[in-house]
Amino acid sequence: MIVDERYTTYLNSLYKELSPVLSEIQKEALDSYVPIIRPETVNLLTLLVRMNKPKRILEVGAAVGFSANVMAEAADEDTTITTIENYEPRIPIAKANFARTGRENQITLLEGDAMDILPTLEGPFDFIFMDAAKGQYINFWPEIKRLIADEGVIVTDNVLQDGDIIQSRYAITRRNRTIHKRMRDYLYELTHDEDFTTTILPLGDGVSISVKGKK
Repeated sequence: MIVDERYTTYLNSLYKELSPVLSEIQKEALDSYVPIIRPETVNLLTLLVRMNKPKRILEVGAAVGFSANVMAEAADEDTTITTIENYEPRIPIAKANFARTGRENQITLLEGDAMDILPTLEGPFDFIFMDAAKGQYINFWPEIKRLIADEGVIVTDNVLQDGDIIQSRYAITRRNRTIHKRMRDYLYELTHDEDFTTTILPLGDGVSISVKGKK
């Protein structure tokens, strides 16, 4: 927990409740130990989508379709969402959840590795949300940059690794050092790319928000 849990619990109690179907999907995911976005991240993502009113959204990491449905609920009805998922057991669950919310025609799920799929996509996308394997963010970045529209928004979840990101690599368990280094490299790229303005929020497990400049 990056922020004192008491603050998080209190703030989450103030936010608007999810729709019944999203609440059901959330509960099922948590009961099955599927990693989904936290309540505070739900609220942030909803706010950003409503503020920016994107017409084309790309998500890297569908899991069981919870966050894609959150964005679809926040977006205009004519907004299209493309989401990518590589873990086969979750793909039919995600598709079923899109059908449950009546958004199977609004949300398109692409099956496979994002490293293979991203180069095949044509932009621009107005809004990109990344919530996939943390160690791959730095590898996705060149394609994400290519696909985002001018003045488009890129949101990346889980960038602070429960606070481990501030630790020396020698304080990190050996098996996590590669992810630790890659995430640090990714955050450096985000904050030093002259085409983007980026902020990093200690919210949930850490969220970065990047806005591409207008040419």
